[in-house]
Amino acid sequence: MENDILQHHLLLNRRTFLAKTAIGIGSLAMGSLLQACQRNDSEAVASLLPHFAPKAKRVIYLFQSGAPSQLELFDWKPKLREMHGQELPASIRLGQRLTGMTANQKSFPLIGTKIDFRQYGEQGTWISDLLPHTAKIVDELCIIKSMHTEAINHDPAVTFFQTGHQQPGRPAIGSWMSYGLGSENANLPAFVVLLSRGKGNIQPLASRVWGSAFLPSIHQGVQFRNGKDPVLYLKDASGIDSMTRRTMLDKIRNLNQMHQDAFADPETNTRIGQYEMAYRMQTSVPELMDVSKEPDSTFRLYGADAMVPGTYAANCLLARRLSERGVRFVQLYHMGWDAHSDVTGMTSRLAKDVDQASAALVLDLKQRGLLEDTLVIWGGEFGRTNYGQGALTDNYGRDHHPRCFTIWMAGGGVKAGMVYGETDEFGYNIKEKPVHVHDFQATLMHLMGIDHERFTYQYQGRRFRLTDVSGNVVHDILA
Repeated sequence: MENDILQHHLLLNRRTFLAKTAIGIGSLAMGSLLQACQRNDSEAVASLLPHFAPKAKRVIYLFQSGAPSQLELFDWKPKLREMHGQELPASIRLGQRLTGMTANQKSFPLIGTKIDFRQYGEQGTWISDLLPHTAKIVDELCIIKSMHTEAINHDPAVTFFQTGHQQPGRPAIGSWMSYGLGSENANLPAFVVLLSRGKGNIQPLASRVWGSAFLPSIHQGVQFRNGKDPVLYLKDASGIDSMTRRTMLDKIRNLNQMHQDAFADPETNTRIGQYEMAYRMQTSVPELMDVSKEPDSTFRLYGADAMVPGTYAANCLLARRLSERGVRFVQLYHMGWDAHSDVTGMTSRLAKDVDQASAALVLDLKQRGLLEDTLVIWGGEFGRTNYGQGALTDNYGRDHHPRCFTIWMAGGGVKAGMVYGETDEFGYNIKEKPVHVHDFQATLMHLMGIDHERFTYQYQGRRFRLTDVSGNVVHDILA
């Protein structure tokens, strides 16, 4: 009798447990599938991504650090020429936030650009005379004139674009892509960073804007430098041959594995992976950096500077070589665009740096059949004001302007030959179809097959994502 009662209770408890576990056995199976997402396990996360079929497999981001003037390059405003020297109407400015460099100005004289614009392509898109090569590929571009941001100074604005937050401490876009999608090439990093300098006012870039923050450090951007050692500490030390290094790495791996077995520290696995990646890169990087086998036609396409390591043109060519080898995210930074004075001269010099090579990159990817699944992005952290900074002289400059600015995208699933959004006749406010930084980031991730709201990482009790708590995919620009 007692045994029968005991069996009845056991059966009842088992039935109650299964009934209360949502829908029973099925939910247990679903729980095992979701467990990988609840762990912050990069291999498990990568196995669950992409969320849907991606249109782009890789990204090349040509970041123009210092903020190019949209009014000298893409956003033609004849009204500013007509009203040159006249006061910006208060009804247009609306008391909006200004930087410390112009907040105390008593006058805000409108300045029309000295650069002429012409119409190009099937849609008659207005492009500055400073960008003759870009003008020739305008039918490949999706030009967004209605970008806007919240940051008004360089460091927080760059950090916002690159990490989704104005304050340091968040992972870079490339780190998110590396963590979520992994690499297509086991012999190269998933996230590579290239830097170049133009002849303009240089705003410093902190390496944290391509850092992995709270993601495993294996996902941080790897900076490639010009010179004989493109990646620091990659070569064997003097007197160490390849076999000795392999033996040393195997011993270090065993020690690290013992530490991992004892403490389960995820950074230990990162350390193991970085040692192994460095070993494989000893072979892959020299081959990658050797452009001697590129045909003369390639250098004619990118321009003479493509033969000078460390230039923007050389980095654009290197970006193509990295992408065709399966690097997931290539981040270029070209510094020097901060035109608080002589905006005409400075923009002319910087445009000459980037115009031919940027257009060449798009054309080169297209002729190799890579453009359709490679997303190319060109743009800075904010725009430039329609009024002059300081006294109205021939050497006028433009202050920071987060209210509206222009970027362009090409390939990777965006519509070609399109202009999206519009600013008012003064080039000061957005007239239609605004695109916020988080909208841009959400769209980039969507093109890579990722739902930005579902792709999160739990850290210190909170689930973080690149787009923080906002952002909408701009479906109108998707092909």
